[in-house]
Amino acid sequence: MGHGICFAGSEGSCGDRDKAEITILPVPYDRTSTWIKGADKGPLALLEASAALEFYDMETDSEVYRRGIYTCPFLEVDVPPEEMALRVEEKITELLDEGKFVVTIGGEHSVSVGPVRAHNKKHKDLCVLQLDAHSDLRDEYENSRYNHACAMARVKETCPVVHVGVRSMDVSEKKRLDPGSVFPARDIFGKKDWVDSVVGRLSPDVYVTIDLDVFDSSLMPSTGTPEPGGLTWYQVLRLLRTVTEARNVVGFDVVELCPSEHNKAPDFTAAKLVYKFLSYVYNK
Repeated sequence: MGHGICFAGSEGSCGDRDKAEITILPVPYDRTSTWIKGADKGPLALLEASAALEFYDMETDSEVYRRGIYTCPFLEVDVPPEEMALRVEEKITELLDEGKFVVTIGGEHSVSVGPVRAHNKKHKDLCVLQLDAHSDLRDEYENSRYNHACAMARVKETCPVVHVGVRSMDVSEKKRLDPGSVFPARDIFGKKDWVDSVVGRLSPDVYVTIDLDVFDSSLMPSTGTPEPGGLTWYQVLRLLRTVTEARNVVGFDVVELCPSEHNKAPDFTAAKLVYKFLSYVYNK
């Protein structure tokens, strides 16, 4: 089921997969969310909101849609999360073999395991930059090692992780954190040099996973597990642009949009975040 909705609408999307440099892979998966359900509706909401984007990006003086943005049919994976991760990995491996830059749209955060594994096969120097309110380092949660609360525990089995914006975790996760690779939200607030410190922890090739609850819940209430005290729009953009200029960003995902029918602003915020990040990647 593809829904027939493309990122950036009919005017900004590329209908020819062969000609597009960028592919968007929507994965509407929400089997393991533990509080507010609805992340499976996130990809459709983000794509619908993206039709309202202005294609000219003032900051980079560019129109990244001209690179060709192709939206894949929705990857329907209503299966246990470990099988879902495998199917997502296989699909993204296929797209990477075609030379595409892949953006994965979730779905809950367990969706990110597959993309990381796929990119790690292509880039042996890979590390993951995680923007998230939660560390997601439980080894197992609710009888699953692939629960959304375990996403980074599985990713760390593949490559190193640098965590930014964390402000909530279980005590069992504390021992799994490398103190030098975690930048809690409270330590970012009011500071100016934190971005350079984050970049200094990254390897040459970087995959970025963005859980939208990294933003303060006043800006991004539409997530399954909103947390107060998060990052602002411009803090996140400054980090993403600096990372893109200093390292090789090989792919990214945006996950955990849990849309509300009463407030569409967060859907557009998520869509604009994707477009802004692509603008940085293609305008270093």
